[in-house]
Amino acid sequence: MPSIRWTRRRMLAMGGAGLAALPLGLATRRARAQTPVSLQLSWLHSTQFAGSYIAQDRGFWRDAGLEVALLQGGPNAPVEPPVVSGTALIGISAADYTAAAVAEGAPFRIIGVAMQKNPFAIASLPQNPVATPADLAGKRIGMAVANTPVLQALCTLNNLDIGTIEIVPTQYSAQPLVAGEVDCLLCWETDLPVAMAIQGVESQTMLLADHGYALHSQTYIATEDSLTNRRAELVALMAGEVRGWDACRADPGAAAELTLAMFPDAGLDLPTQELQLQRQLPLMFSDLTDRNGFGSWSDEAVAANIETLGLLGREVTADLWDRSILDEVHAG
Repeated sequence: MPSIRWTRRRMLAMGGAGLAALPLGLATRRARAQTPVSLQLSWLHSTQFAGSYIAQDRGFWRDAGLEVALLQGGPNAPVEPPVVSGTALIGISAADYTAAAVAEGAPFRIIGVAMQKNPFAIASLPQNPVATPADLAGKRIGMAVANTPVLQALCTLNNLDIGTIEIVPTQYSAQPLVAGEVDCLLCWETDLPVAMAIQGVESQTMLLADHGYALHSQTYIATEDSLTNRRAELVALMAGEVRGWDACRADPGAAAELTLAMFPDAGLDLPTQELQLQRQLPLMFSDLTDRNGFGSWSDEAVAANIETLGLLGREVTADLWDRSILDEVHAG
C-alpha cells in the first residue's frame, strides 16, 4: 500500500436488547424526499462495517432524509478519489492514508474516529509468545516488507533495536506461523488471529496500540468543501453511523446475522463474522466514547497520532482532525 494499511488489505483475501426484534418499519414510514449520498467503505463487505449496515437496514438515514449508497472498497477501489471527486460524501480511511493524501494536496479532514485503538498486532503462539515489544528480540516476524515502517516505529517507541528482529517476507496468511516458519506475524487483531481461532489454533496477540503506536484507523474523512457547503448531510450521515454502531455494540450477534443476510454472496460465514466483531468492538468503544459518544477522540490522542505519523514519515498538524460535525451529532 502507498500507506501502511493498504499492503495488509491488498494481501488479505444493533440497538437495544434485541436488534432482530426492532421493527423494519420502512414500508410504513411516510414517504419523503431523499437526498442521495454515498459512503465509501475501505474494504470488502464484512462486519467491519456492520454499523453502517444497521443504519441502512433500520432506516436511520432515511429518517434523516438521506438515501445512502454503501460503496464497497477493495484492492482496486481506494477510498480517497471518490471523496475528492464528490462521488462519495464521506470515506472510511485511516490517519496515515489521509496524511499521505493531504501531503499531495487533497483537502481532507478527519471528522470521526471509529477505531479508538489501531488494530495492528503481533500474533504468536502460546509456546513461543510475544507479549511485549522486548520479546521481539531474536524473533522471526512474518510480514510485508512494505510494513517495515510500522515495525520500526514500534521499535523506536520502545527503545528496541530493529536489527535484533529477523523480518521474513510473507503473504498475508497465518500459515507461516502455524507451520513454524516464523515466530510471529504482523497482522490485524481482527483477521489472522480470527482465522486461526476458527481453525482451532490457539494464538495470542500484542496490540501495537498498547505500546505507544497511536494511529487512528477506520476514520471518517470529508473534504473542506463538504464541511462548508454540505454540513447538514454530513451531520445526518454521521448521526446514522453513530446510531448504527451503538446498535451493533448492543447486539453484535444480530449485527453479524444482518451482514450475512445483506451480502449472501460475499463468501462470509457466521462464526468468523461473530468473532471478528468480538475482537473489533473493544477497539471502537472506550471510556472516552462512553463519555463523549461514538467516533470521538481526545486532544491527547491527536498528539500521539502526530508523533506516530512523524515516525512513519508523515508530518501533520492537529487541524487535520475536525470535531465540528460530531459535536452537532452528539449535541442533538
